[in-house]
Amino acid sequence: MTPATDQKIAQRYTAASLEKKGKNKQSLQEELGWPAETKRPIACIPCGMSEALGGTLLEEVLPGLLSQDIQILILGKGSSYYGDFFTQLAKQHPHRIAIIPNEEVAIRKMYAAADIALFFADPASSPELLQALSYGVVPIAPSTTELEDYNPVQEAGNAFMYSENTLWHAFGAVVRAIETHRFPFDWRTIQKNCMGSVK
Repeated sequence: MTPATDQKIAQRYTAASLEKKGKNKQSLQEELGWPAETKRPIACIPCGMSEALGGTLLEEVLPGLLSQDIQILILGKGSSYYGDFFTQLAKQHPHRIAIIPNEEVAIRKMYAAADIALFFADPASSPELLQALSYGVVPIAPSTTELEDYNPVQEAGNAFMYSENTLWHAFGAVVRAIETHRFPFDWRTIQKNCMGSVK
């Protein structure tokens, strides 16, 4: 499934019409009862969360994430500990954090709306990585051969990677991504690189 052929999202789009992706963000924000703010970045955690998926690192990075002007979607799968953890967080931050049902249509709407996909363990073998790329969702992830770190000088790369699984390396990648998101032309370039990297 690609966003060009997906009948279940609010607005279909291609790499050549990425400006239409914002309609999907607005639609999901309204569905969740959030203010419709298309310029505010939405980060998704598309694999759900467990210890094996980098839960400890996520917990370390979370205060920094919440210090940024972003909204967070997490897929409702993973360990029961993180299910409870995110249920509480969503109650504390009702207009910033939401749990997305583990159902195909809801997942596709999540990708269509999100700007960023957060991975806290190597995503190389995860089908979620390919789905994120095909919908123009820019990964933040540990270094992996499946992705290319964004180089603003050469306008190359399709991700923001961190070389060590530590709080400061991971949070540094988050900040780089959010700062780059402020520049729509640069962000569109990375999204096109994402979509073009899926064969």
